[in-house]
Amino acid sequence: MHYVQTMTEGANGDVVSVQKKQSRQLPDFVQKMNLKYVKLGYHYLISHLLTLFLIPIVAVIFVEAGRTKPEDVYEIWLHLRYNLVSVISCSVFMVFGSTIYLMTRPGPVYLVDYACYRPPPHLHVTSQHFMKISRLFGDLDESSIEFQRKILERSGFCDETSLPETMHCIPPQPSMATAREETEQVMFGALDTLFSNTSVKPKDIGILVVNSSVFSPTPSLSATIVNKYKLRGNIRSFNLGGMGCSAGVIAVDLAKDLLQVHQNTYAIVVSTENITHNAYWGGKKSMLLSNCLFRVGGAAVLLSNKSVERWRAKYKLVHVVRTHRGADDKAFKCVYQEQDEAGKMGVSLSKDLMAIAGEALKINITTLGPLVLPTREKLLFFTTLVARRFFNAKIKPYIPDFKLAFEHFCIHAGGRGVIDELEKNLQLLPVHVEASRMTLHRFGNTSSSSIWYELAYIEAKGRMRKNDRVWQIGFGSGFKCNSVVWVALRNVKPSTKGPWEDCIDRYPFQTLAA
Repeated sequence: MHYVQTMTEGANGDVVSVQKKQSRQLPDFVQKMNLKYVKLGYHYLISHLLTLFLIPIVAVIFVEAGRTKPEDVYEIWLHLRYNLVSVISCSVFMVFGSTIYLMTRPGPVYLVDYACYRPPPHLHVTSQHFMKISRLFGDLDESSIEFQRKILERSGFCDETSLPETMHCIPPQPSMATAREETEQVMFGALDTLFSNTSVKPKDIGILVVNSSVFSPTPSLSATIVNKYKLRGNIRSFNLGGMGCSAGVIAVDLAKDLLQVHQNTYAIVVSTENITHNAYWGGKKSMLLSNCLFRVGGAAVLLSNKSVERWRAKYKLVHVVRTHRGADDKAFKCVYQEQDEAGKMGVSLSKDLMAIAGEALKINITTLGPLVLPTREKLLFFTTLVARRFFNAKIKPYIPDFKLAFEHFCIHAGGRGVIDELEKNLQLLPVHVEASRMTLHRFGNTSSSSIWYELAYIEAKGRMRKNDRVWQIGFGSGFKCNSVVWVALRNVKPSTKGPWEDCIDRYPFQTLAA
């Protein structure tokens, strides 16, 4: 969950500490890089060197073999037939080495297609209507109502973000039944679109991973999908709960690992969140933030390891880097579900959340950098880091240019302040964070699915070209920062269907960047 910049700006003076200014911004993590995480990133890089070296060696062998004349082959044979033992030994070694390489190398994982749920117009909620609901439901005093009003003013939302149907009632009537109805509407809406667009039959799905942080009913959400679409009895299904807004990347990572074991199959990842079950109507301000920032949304992603799917797949999975700060007590409790003094359940957000998120991001990008940055950037960064660390050189730290590693950035749309700080710290251009800003503006914080709305925005704008690299990054409770990197396998044409249908140009980006 990632919205602290927005929420801290909305806090009034009687609740915000004097450290507010410091905690509401990401720390300058580039200035304080930890060498051990740089080493971890280079360890990941070295683990891929076998593949990097073998590919050119095999290419050279094939080129030289193509240039060899028949008489040259005969002379080699005359020379080698007197060294039969050496020939057999070399052949066995080559066969053994090739077998080990083919068995241990990770197989490709393709993103065939994905679909984002687009809420119907009757679920749209204006700021005025939201404030009306707040006044009529819950034990909110004027101070709490004013707090929510300021949060909404600074949220960057338009009046077309959506709340579940039960929240539109006056007063709202949340229950387990309405919570199930909301989640089923989102999941089934995204899955129906996905199955329709890909023509993949539900019976063909071999792996199912569902993530929803605060809503985990029995039977599970994954079982609900199995029941709805009558998926096969031996499907490998998983239900991830309590993992926050970064769980979408975790679900992709789990599906990737399963696809390495189970060959020639499809995997579906469903990322969603539940507003009905997560609504808080008490008076504790740190728990009221989720009411203001979370909105209805979800996505379904179709992955596959089938070689035939490469020809129609949109993307290929390149890297997944996960960072977990749960061993630190402050990080563990910065996003914490608990009861307030009146016994009402809610998710409390610490004022230190922004600083903790910055530390997790620092570790994540330091590990990711050696895998994705050009050689020149890696050398400059590593050289200046070592010079400052071991030789006390008074030189300015080199900030790697991640714009050279990626063409597109999908930063979790948790809050406007988070996007602002990442744009500044990573020295991105406005166009690089446009998808995140527009997703926050149009759909609000849809939790783990926001990175898919952002990718859909980039595609709807017609900007995705073959070999473009995409960085999706999510933050979540625990505290976690997770990254996934994709490469486009083809030019992706703007779709006539999708979450941005008929509204891609409705809100000028320039008005949001101010």
